[in-house]
Order: sequence, then structure tokens, then C-alpha cells
Amino acid sequence: MGLEPKLFQKLSQQLVMTPQLRQAIKILQVSRTELDSLIETELEENPVLEEGAAEKPAVELDAEEPRVDGVMGEAEPAAEAPKPEAESAKDLKEIDWGDYFETYGNEFHGTSPNDTDPGDDDRRPSLENVLSKTQDLVGHLEWQVRMSTFRPEEERIAGLIIGNVDSDGYLGASVEEIASIAGVEPAAVEAVLAKLQEFDPPGVCARDLRECLLTQLRQLGAAESLAARIVRGHLEALESRRFEKLARDLGVPVETVVAASRVVASLEPKPGRNFGEDEARYVTPDVFVTKVGDEYVINLNDDGLPYLRVSNYYRRMLGSDPSGEAKGYIQEKMRAASWLIKSIQQRQRTIYLVTQSIVKFQRDFFERGIAGLKPLVLKDVANDIGMHESTVSRATSSKYVHTPQGTFELKFFFTSSLRAGAGEDVSSESVKQRIREIIHAEDGRRPYSDQYIAAMLAKENVDIARRTVAKYREMMGILPSSKRKQPY
Repeated sequence: MGLEPKLFQKLSQQLVMTPQLRQAIKILQVSRTELDSLIETELEENPVLEEGAAEKPAVELDAEEPRVDGVMGEAEPAAEAPKPEAESAKDLKEIDWGDYFETYGNEFHGTSPNDTDPGDDDRRPSLENVLSKTQDLVGHLEWQVRMSTFRPEEERIAGLIIGNVDSDGYLGASVEEIASIAGVEPAAVEAVLAKLQEFDPPGVCARDLRECLLTQLRQLGAAESLAARIVRGHLEALESRRFEKLARDLGVPVETVVAASRVVASLEPKPGRNFGEDEARYVTPDVFVTKVGDEYVINLNDDGLPYLRVSNYYRRMLGSDPSGEAKGYIQEKMRAASWLIKSIQQRQRTIYLVTQSIVKFQRDFFERGIAGLKPLVLKDVANDIGMHESTVSRATSSKYVHTPQGTFELKFFFTSSLRAGAGEDVSSESVKQRIREIIHAEDGRRPYSDQYIAAMLAKENVDIARRTVAKYREMMGILPSSKRKQPY
């Protein structure tokens, strides 16, 4: 059998992701904050696209063909399916742009404008609401070192110790390791560490939980108290809430042990938690659902989104028949601006339709709260609005809706189901809420076991296993019954 090169033809079909289609998918799945950043970037990079001001168009929330104001501007029908890039470029070359703009005016605009001019200083946040950087635990400790009477050598050792403190406030390296790095004796590191452990927050720079709690008790003047004795030698029994055993071992009444345990419970096991580097994340709802009479009205949140349009300067330049290179550049940028506006319009319309479908399926939730939440999957909404499941998934990712019951992520409404009586299914979220209510109402001296909670739910026609109750309880951060028990 000989090997030789050959030429042959092959006919096949494949899906090509054009840059425009990628942009439309990206715009659909980004959050509101990311969309603001994306639009700002496009305004900087595309000279044809600009932000203007105009009268806010009316919004008609039509179930079949919603008119959407937002970055797209005045309502348009549903965005047409994207044409291949080559075909789009061919169509643009055949358009007489000068005649088009003379006839139709400025149709490339989008969002409802802000009440103020884009350059108005009133749109900027006040300086009181702007923080350049929040102080973290390391910075807080270093500031205290600078304010203390440390010698230069001690400051160097303190810097190495602080550099090994984790986000919870615990020292992550041993004294010997720090001494080796600093080139000093371990006793010198111990001396500096003892000073750092007196810093704020109480218990910081401890090497384990026991040392953290004992440091806090010492600062409270309770270094020799019963609470300190329990932490020093019986911490494991305290964690298991074996108060009777503690009372026997320490030779004191159970009531005294309980009082000491409350002192220990008031201490901070993670001193650094209040200096977390994660800043508060503020959520801007993409949709508002309000009840008007017996109906729920859906309004897209367009506050703060810029009003996009094509620059009049470049329109006039294109109408003056520029050179071939300049004309191609302007046409390319106009095509990009058109795609951006149309993609954002389609994004808003998709979010509206998805929210409308969720309101239809989850009406009981809007009336009664989490107890009325029903099982729902992406396929149900996708079939209802005639879109693919992946489109619904992108439209609900990092999007939030403000409802009469609070603000929720759109994905919150998609929950798994559990079998209930009469062949019905109930939402897992409503079951979690019911478990939370049962535990909240229990007697602290006799908390309910997971098996007992499962039996209580079975009486309410919810078929659930004990291990499922335990899983839901752990997901909600609720301790088991043995650790919820209150002796008195």
C-alpha cells in the first residue's frame, strides 16, 4: 500500500461564532455592574458611539411584544437573528447612509436617559460615599506597631509575625520558623508575639483557639476564672456541651458550668473576621415586580444606564462622501455600534420575558413568600417563552429582581422538587423554610432530632428522608440537636 498526497473535496456544516454573536451572548449573561463597565469601554473605544440626552420614551409592558426602554432606547420589535458577518458587511456597503439619516433621523439610540446632562457633576457620587481602600487586619496591626514603643529590631520581627497572620487573625507560622527567618533566638520572637497579642482585636496573633480564648479572658481580668479553667483543660467537653461531665470533673454545680460556658460563648473565636478584605457587594435589581390591584407589573430598571446614539459628526462625515479608507472605518464602527445597541435591546427583552414567565409560574411566591415557592426548572421557562435553556440560564445569571417579598436572584426561583401528598411536588426551598420554622419554635432544652423533623414533615405530606433534613439543616448553617441543646 503506497502513501501519497491527495486532494479531495468535503462538504460539511458547522456553527460559526461571529464576533457579533459572541458579544450578544456576553452582554446577555453579564451582571448590571459589568454591563455598565462594558458600555463605558465601548464608549471609549468606538468614536461613532456617544452618550446623549433626550426625552424618556414611554414603556408599554405588553405580554406578547414588550416595548423596552433601557440602553436600546425606544422600543423595537424583537431583535432579528444575527446575519453572518460577511453578509452584514455587504449590506452596510450597499446602504446610502447619507440618505438614510436624512430620511429616518437618529434611530440608533437606546436607553432612557438620565435627567441630567452626561457631563453634569450631579451624576457623580459624593466624596463622602467614596472610599479609596478599606483597612485590613494587617494594616490595622502595622499601624498599632508604629504607634507603639518598639525598637527597630522588634519592629522587624513584628513585621514577620504580622505577615504570617491569616484572615481569621491566627498566626500561621511557628515561633521557630519566624526566628529562623529573622536570624534571632525564639525567645526574642516570643517576647514580640506577647506584645502583639495585646493588640486590637482581642485574641489576635494566637496560635490556636485555646490561646485565642485565654488571651481574651486575660484581657477581661478573668485569667483564673472557671471559664479560663474550662478553656485551658476541658475545651473539647465544652464543644460537645457535656455540662454534667464538666461539673463532675471540676467539682462545681452544673449551673455554674453553664454560666461559665456563656462567658466563653461571648468571646470571639475569629478575631480577624471584622477586618475581612471582601467589601460589601451591593446589588442593583435588573427588574422590579410590583403589585397593582390583582396583577403584577414588571418594570425593567433603566436607572443609570446611558443613552446611546450615533455621533452626528460622523453621520455628517459619512454623508460628505469621505475617502474609501475613512468610509470603511466609519461603516465598521457604525456596524459595531448597531450591534451593541441591538444586543443590549435583546438582553433587556429576554430578561423581561424570563421575569414575566417566572411571575406566571411562581405567583404563589409573590403572594405568600417562600412557603408558596413551587418546583421550577429552566426547561419550563424556556418552553414558555420559546427560547433555549442556555439562553434562559444566561439571562438569569447574576440578575436580580425586586419583589414585594424582597430582592432575589432570578436563579433563586429555579428549585428542585420533593414528593408531597396527593402526587404533588413541593419546592426544596419551601421545605428548607419549613425546617427553619420548626427548629425556631422548638424547646431549647429538648431540641428536635433530624428524624423527628422528618416525621413532622411527613405528617404535612412531605416525603423527606432524615439524611435530607440533615443536609438542608447544614446548608442553612443550623447546628445538630446535640449542640442546640440548652441545659437551662
